Amino acid sequence: MDGELAARVRAAAEALRRGGVVAYPTETFYALGALATDAAAVARLARAKGRPDGKPLPLVAAHREAVDAVAVLEGPAARLAAAFWPGPLTLVLPARPGLAAEVTAGTGTVGVRVPSSEVARTLAAHAGGPLVSTSANLAGEEPVVRAADLAPALRARLDAVLDGGATPGGLPSTVATFQGGTLRVLRAGAIPDAALERALRPGER
Repeated sequence: MDGELAARVRAAAEALRRGGVVAYPTETFYALGALATDAAAVARLARAKGRPDGKPLPLVAAHREAVDAVAVLEGPAARLAAAFWPGPLTLVLPARPGLAAEVTAGTGTVGVRVPSSEVARTLAAHAGGPLVSTSANLAGEEPVVRAADLAPALRARLDAVLDGGATPGGLPSTVATFQGGTLRVLRAGAIPDAALERALRPGER
């Protein structure tokens, strides 16, 4: 990461620590972020996006230890995390206390990943904790791969836009959980189901 981009990351992290809502790049699309433990900021983010009530908000974290602060990661889910993080795999896990209500939407669970985007991981690290990571578009519109493509109405509601250049786009993160010890893929995405199953077999990664 060059010095100019690193400075922009630090500035965006400062906005997040002050309770701001920020757009930032991930390994797929641009995302909207707020600190997951800042209830007022997360509520502002949901309003800015026009996200329906009752729909949980996924998170990104800088590293595995940061995930442990917001979710219980153990058993076969921990095996998948070891195999695919950093990367586009969101695991829906039991949530720990302290998250904004909009993050869990009353489910008792939270979707979280450690992204392969260095910018996203560094932003979360500098901000001091996991960040909301919902696509940076108004509800019902398409996600964007460039900061310049953010809808003007959405941009006007943000405290900062971290322009990290174009993102790869493509498939979103795969979303998976375990129910009764059985893998369930909730959203097909960048990591194929077969790769998840293979990583769970004894002796394979």
